[in-house]
Amino acid sequence: MKKSIIAVASLLVVGVLFLAGCQSKDDSEASSKNVLRVGTEGTYSPFSYRDDNDKLTGYDVDVAKAVAKKIDYKVKFVEAPWDSMLAAFDAKKTDVVFNQVAITPERKEKYVFSTPYSVSHPALIVNKDNNEIKDFADLKGKTSAQSLTSNYAQMAEELGAEISSVDGFSKAVELVVDNRADATLNDDVTYYDYLNQKPDAPIKIVKTSDEATEVAAMFHKGDEKLAEKVDKAIKELEADGTLTKLSEKYFKKDISK
Repeated sequence: MKKSIIAVASLLVVGVLFLAGCQSKDDSEASSKNVLRVGTEGTYSPFSYRDDNDKLTGYDVDVAKAVAKKIDYKVKFVEAPWDSMLAAFDAKKTDVVFNQVAITPERKEKYVFSTPYSVSHPALIVNKDNNEIKDFADLKGKTSAQSLTSNYAQMAEELGAEISSVDGFSKAVELVVDNRADATLNDDVTYYDYLNQKPDAPIKIVKTSDEATEVAAMFHKGDEKLAEKVDKAIKELEADGTLTKLSEKYFKKDISK
């Protein structure tokens, strides 16, 4: 009889622990619904980078924070180089990417995009001593330093260039400066910010495209409800002047439209 009582008591304890575990799990899942996991590079100044105090900052980072505040979410940044960042996103390790992801027809087939929060123009950048490359067509047969899965890598390939893989714009500039790559394609805003930080960098823009590149937050297909929330928040941030204020903070001009 004594053994039976002990057995029943043991079962009751196990049951309580099991229910407690389930309750804890449910609470955890409920709270996680209000956490926005944001994929970003953290090495792409002035959009997403670490400052002198090792604090993650930048235009895209601040936009993501402002959006999260608008929709009453906590924000968790997941930093990785461009290709790894996209791989983590595809593996659903993050919910959204705020990292100058351009809206392209190919990406629209695979992902969902918000309203654009910045606009730039593709620029062809070469060593200051390079007088051979003067236009985009001159990239044919040349080497262009690019992040492999970026829209600029695709653009360079379409122009007939051979891609030299790098992680970020600063690495691309290093190859161009050292003549290990003939050129790099990137947006004009990034180029001018780089020169603000390193005015003596021996690089130049030889051609800028008239075609605007629109950048937006990128979501998984199936996450349309979250995308709609963020889209609404971005529109509100544009209307109340927040995007303009953040643009002027980092670029001294409005790149939000």
